[in-house]
Amino acid sequence: MKTPSLKRYAWLSIIAAILTISLKTVAYKLTGSVGLLSDAMESLVNLAGAFMALAMLTIAAKPADECHPYGHNKAEYFSSGVEGTLILVAAVSIGAAAIHRLIDQRPLEQIGIGMAVSVAASLINLITALVLLKAGRNYRSITLEANARHLMTDVWTSAGVVIGVSAAYFTGYEQLDPIVALLVAAQIVYSGVRIVKDSVIGLMDAAASPEDLKTIESILETYSEKGIAYHALRTRQAGSRLFLSLHVLVPGSWTVQHGHDLLEEMEKTIRSTMPHVTVFTHLESIDDPVCWKDADVNGFDIR
Repeated sequence: MKTPSLKRYAWLSIIAAILTISLKTVAYKLTGSVGLLSDAMESLVNLAGAFMALAMLTIAAKPADECHPYGHNKAEYFSSGVEGTLILVAAVSIGAAAIHRLIDQRPLEQIGIGMAVSVAASLINLITALVLLKAGRNYRSITLEANARHLMTDVWTSAGVVIGVSAAYFTGYEQLDPIVALLVAAQIVYSGVRIVKDSVIGLMDAAASPEDLKTIESILETYSEKGIAYHALRTRQAGSRLFLSLHVLVPGSWTVQHGHDLLEEMEKTIRSTMPHVTVFTHLESIDDPVCWKDADVNGFDIR
């Protein structure tokens, strides 16, 4: 089954970012709150990340070619890595603005209207994040998941800003506004580091998730019960695609055609259960001791 284009989700993120930037900027202008300013600055990062996601999803969707025989799926890791870096840059900017406001305090104004506008922007982010998170999990897109996690962080930090600004207004302790902004910056740093870490792990050819590996092994066990063995099982995650290779050992008395038919059946079973997997198999004789010497290729073996 062909995976539908994910670019429409990137466009949804772009539209949501433009709307929230506009609303949060209005909220900042109305109140003069540095906390709301930090919120608006993070939405600028959302917009930059959304455009990067659109570009990388476009590249990732390209079919395999002579120069990229395994496809372009890894392009998604660049998108999430850039977004994570932008988040860290935004955190530094927010922290600087908050420290400046602690030194140069200003009274807050029109809190009611400003808070209403900020809440409206947060609702837009929340709905968009939920849509992106569901799509990211359904289509195994690290780009959409990273974008969704960032937007959810934005929602929670916006809630913190609203609480901080309201507390500053009603208590008269205006330092609460920049203090909350500093806490927002710290939370954004955590989110950014996590996203960058996931991107680096992906670029280093991480193995399949425990859940995927369990599914693969359960399929292979059905053949093991029939006297078929396997070893040298290795996996490599590349964006939304998972590459799987293994050696299948069958009785030496089998014909090549018989063994080939078995491999075709195994590959078809795996692909039907896990459409995102590309399978490579190698046929060997279970009766030949030499075939067992490559069971721990590269010093490890899962089976």
